[in-house]
Amino acid sequence: MDIPTVHSQFLSEALPRIQQDARVAGVAITGSLVGGRPDVYSDVDLILAIDDEAYDAVMRERLALIGSWTSLVAGFTGEHVGEPRVIITLVGPPLLHVDFKFVRASDFAERIEDPEILWDRDGLLTGTLAQQPPAHPSFDLQWIEDRFWIWVHYGATKLGRGELFETIGFLAYLRDSVLGPLAARRVGAPSRGVRHLETIAPDEARALQATLCGYDRHQAGRALLATVDLYRRWSNPEGAIVERRHHAEELAVQYLHEVIGRSAD
Repeated sequence: MDIPTVHSQFLSEALPRIQQDARVAGVAITGSLVGGRPDVYSDVDLILAIDDEAYDAVMRERLALIGSWTSLVAGFTGEHVGEPRVIITLVGPPLLHVDFKFVRASDFAERIEDPEILWDRDGLLTGTLAQQPPAHPSFDLQWIEDRFWIWVHYGATKLGRGELFETIGFLAYLRDSVLGPLAARRVGAPSRGVRHLETIAPDEARALQATLCGYDRHQAGRALLATVDLYRRWSNPEGAIVERRHHAEELAVQYLHEVIGRSAD
């Protein structure tokens, strides 16, 4: 694993300290440091497998434990990303973003991608990974199609009201939730919003520039139209059965054009 010096230094110092806690069954690493393109800006994503009987106690002590393993600057739990088992931290200096995910040892094999095991106390983690393959979440085109034209109407209402901060923020949401995953799908890459899109899908990333805008109603209107255009072009199901919401599409796009026309007056 070829990783930047600051990340390597953190791991070399923290890992022996983590191993001293008998309740920890193993430590693995995932994210861009494993099979990605790590650089000095990369996070460290650690998975700590905890003996089942000790899990609740460890969960209560997490911040204190992390502070005993490394120089903890700040940390908070990850409910906002739907993962309360994660403690999101800054450690250092030098400052480094490290996510500590605490899982029961019996749940370690439940994953969407294979981690790299850094330490396996009894060899059990390696065995569980071999027995259970990762379960990659499917990208549900129907889920997107059922919502997209309602979202277009919503964005148009914000534009029509002149709420440009809302409009700009909503464009970012559509890039992250719809267009970014569709772009990654086009090149056979995992869906991660717009993360690393400039590298994994450079042509699509260039096309996405049309969905950007400044604090300007005309630019925002053009960006919404570009979002609609890219969705139409990129949501080809390629064999998937998707029930298109043509009536909603027609009415929502018509409404968007009407709003843009009023904004131009």
